[in-house]
Parts: sequence; C-alpha cells; structure tokens
Amino acid sequence: MTTSTKGTGKVPAVLVLEDGRTFRGRAYGAVGETFGEAVFSTGMTGYQETLTDPSYHRQVVVMTAPHVGNTGVNDEDPESGRIWVAGYVVRDPARVPSNWRSRRSLDEELARQGVVGISGIDTRALTRHLRERGAMRVGIFSGETLPDAAAMLAEVRRAPEMKGADLSAEVATKETYVVPAIGTKRFTVAAIDLGIKGMTPHRMAERGIEVHVLPATATAEDVYAVNPDGVFFSNGPGDPATADHPVSVMREVLSRKTPLFGICFGNQILGRALGFGTYKLKYGHRGINQPVQDRTTGKVEVTAHNHGFAVDAPLDAATDTPYGRVEVSHVCLNDDVVEGLQLLDQPAFSVQYHPEAAAGPHDAAYLFDRFVSLMEGQRA
Repeated sequence: MTTSTKGTGKVPAVLVLEDGRTFRGRAYGAVGETFGEAVFSTGMTGYQETLTDPSYHRQVVVMTAPHVGNTGVNDEDPESGRIWVAGYVVRDPARVPSNWRSRRSLDEELARQGVVGISGIDTRALTRHLRERGAMRVGIFSGETLPDAAAMLAEVRRAPEMKGADLSAEVATKETYVVPAIGTKRFTVAAIDLGIKGMTPHRMAERGIEVHVLPATATAEDVYAVNPDGVFFSNGPGDPATADHPVSVMREVLSRKTPLFGICFGNQILGRALGFGTYKLKYGHRGINQPVQDRTTGKVEVTAHNHGFAVDAPLDAATDTPYGRVEVSHVCLNDDVVEGLQLLDQPAFSVQYHPEAAAGPHDAAYLFDRFVSLMEGQRA
C-alpha cells in the first residue's frame, strides 16, 4: 500500500477487480493505492466499529448503505487502536458530519491513518457483482495520474488471496494484558487474541470476569498459568485452515474439560479441533442484520457478522468426536451456514457471529451469560 495524506478534493480514483471490471470515482481518505479482498457490509450504522475490527485486516470493504460518514468519527467507539481495513468504498460520503460526539470527519480519519478509499461509485452495482461472482481481489488507485488499465489489473492479480492466508498473529496483541472485572470479581478467563475486539472483554468484565488477553502465539501452558475458570477464543482474520497452533491449544483445553467459548474465528477453530473441515464462502456474511436461529431455543436473532469462512458440519444430527458429542446449535436462516457449535458432554460452545456487537444489535448478548453459567456449573 502506498499513500499520501494530502486533501483528496476531487482527485480521480479507480477501483479494479481481479476479473477486470472497473469503477471510476473520486479519492476518499488517503491518496495512493491499496489491495485486498473485496467484500461488502450490509450494516447501515456502526462504520467505526467495522473499520477498527481486526477481522477486516487485508479486506477492502464496500458499504452497501449509500450514505456513510454522517456521524463523523469519535474517540470512544473504535474496537481497536487503529483502522484495519485495507481500503474503503462508499457511494455518497457525508459532506459535513453531525453528531455531538464527533471529533473529525470520516474522510479526515481515513487520510490520517493512511487508508485509501474511493467514493462516488455505484456500490449497488459493485455489491451485485460480488454477490454473483464472489469475493475477489481488488485494487483502489487514486491520484492525478493513474497507471493504464492493464498495469492496474496486473497489480491486482499479483496481490495475495485470502484463501490460505495466516493473519491472526499480525493483528493480535504481542503482550498479555488484563481487563479487570467491573464490580466484584467472580471468574478469571484466559482469552486468546486472534483479532479480538475491545468490546468483547468489556462484555465479560460487566459480568464480573477478569479477562487475561493472551497473544495468538500463547501456549496451553500460558493459558493455564493464569488459573482460568474458562477459556475464550476470539474473532480474527484469515483462513482457519492455516490456524494449526490455536487448534492445538484448543484441543488441550477440550482435553481438560475447561469451560470454553469461541466466537467467529474461534468457532472455526473449535470446528477444526473437533475434526470438521472449513471452507470459503462465496461472498461471506458481513453486516449487522443477519438472521440466525438458536436451535437450542428456537429463537431467531438478528446478529452482527464478519466472516468469509465457515465450518463444514452436519446440520441434521449430533456427531461423535474425541471430545464427546457435538451438534450445530445455531444456523443462518439465509443460507443454512453453520453459525454455532455445542458440545453435549462437556462445557464448550461457539458461535460464528459477534454477540458483543457494540453497534448493535444486542439480541445475542445472552451468550456471555451462557458462558458464565458454564463456569458456575464447573465450579459447583
């Protein structure tokens, strides 16, 4: 990625997909060039949380909502210490932000952090293209002088693919840190950071949990050194087929029958630990309006998603594994993708979506209470 943080104004920009389709617009954010996997997010709000979610590392996010940036950027809502998206695509950016918490415009923040974006293109047409053809590599180029079409396409096709990418260690903390319990401490949890969002340990802290956030490279010995009542595996970017180290750590946790909870990437890690395969979805689930059914209760929840891979597990019956029986506990009602796993013979479960959902919806917040119940049961 090469960038300049000069004002973009009416600087020309072009988006080039790896299949050769192009969209011309105006620079938004930093001026330069960037590459990644083109994906679309259907959320109408919560763009700050999207931008700062480490799971979006090396992805160029297309916003399906036409108006983006209306509430500006504040210093309270980021999910991490920086913007992680590789690029940002919007149709009609706000000219002037309006919110009492806003400190600067979205355009200014993207430029400040060197994130190359494009505006003024038909994001509906682009989204339909990705929905029909699938997520693919993309480049955004902006500047007063742009390379010719053949050169830009060649650069896009040289960019690495998401399949086979091992990225969690690139976004995870390098040092362990502790998020203290709010109020009376009830439990200690070791959380493996594979790209954790800031709201996740906060949701646990609200329930009296002291959270020790460990690097993605943490070993089972590191996990049990904090004497945990439970172990948590976070969300994160990349292909779960490459995550052999987290899988081995999770298998040790399962062997010890410690209460376990995983979300998003953590769900895929659990799937692999249990012996299931994973596969890349055609265009993935991203946004805050995905319908999921909790099959243990029959309840349908509106949930926040960000994943391009899924677990390949049977929907119609429990499966025997080295750690006991497991069943699919949650399923996406749009396409029957596995959205959760639950072990029946020991305290472990996971979901593919984001129950912390700082920007909403909050339908799935009960899952943190379910984790607490597992730890209470184990202690009893």
